Amino acid sequence: MADRLNGKVALVTGSGSGIGRGICMRFAEEGAHICAMDLNRGNAEETSRRLGSLGIKVHVVEGDVSRREDCERSVRECVETLGRLDICCANAGIGGGAGGAGGVLDLSEESWARVIAVNQTGVFLTCQAAARQMVRQGQGGKLIITSSVASERGSRQSLAYPASKAAVRHMAKVMAVDLAEHRINVNAIGPGLVETPLTEAGIARRAELGQEATNNPWGRLGQPRDVANVALFLASDESEFVTGGIIFPDGGSVAGQIRERRYDLPDRPWLRQ
Repeated sequence: MADRLNGKVALVTGSGSGIGRGICMRFAEEGAHICAMDLNRGNAEETSRRLGSLGIKVHVVEGDVSRREDCERSVRECVETLGRLDICCANAGIGGGAGGAGGVLDLSEESWARVIAVNQTGVFLTCQAAARQMVRQGQGGKLIITSSVASERGSRQSLAYPASKAAVRHMAKVMAVDLAEHRINVNAIGPGLVETPLTEAGIARRAELGQEATNNPWGRLGQPRDVANVALFLASDESEFVTGGIIFPDGGSVAGQIRERRYDLPDRPWLRQ
């Protein structure tokens, strides 16, 4: 075990699978104690079991981030069982496939409201509860928000999810200014397409249509650990002077899309030198 987060306590929402579980694992490998919050207690307990061999403390909380009482209870239980709160990853979210698919002509008000409640209001409630605890402790802290490459660009038949992810990206900027005097860093992460239970259906559908799963310049799907490595940097002392920003672990997809891959090198004089 390394020690970049040795003895720190981290609350991670949406910790039961995918990116959230990957963040829990990476933080624990670096010595952090974990409060794992998820809507599905069984999934969070599975994350806890996987952390069991790493010699750190884990506390599981079942809760819905769209409910204030659940967010406040998660922070309270974290402090009561693990002693304090140093890092909070507001990672829980739902995608368009969870009832939020649809463009401006077809999206229902109910679907819009559910996505915004979890992805945007959930981030606000989580970060508010965590930040209040960090201010009470008086020793600074780290807030890390999971946004998306969808915050940077539009796509057809998808309104609620990109809107929610763009909102939390900007919320990170505003909170960073608000909380700087308390030495609480606030940053966002904008993953590209990552292989998780949330995305497996869409990836499989692309394969059925004979399409590449990703057209980012790096040429592969993201993995939870790719995102977790960025979260680790933002949670560590190495990012002390970084606040109000966003980092995209996306294989370059925000920079540009690859429509046709070429694996052969054309003949160039400098290659023969």
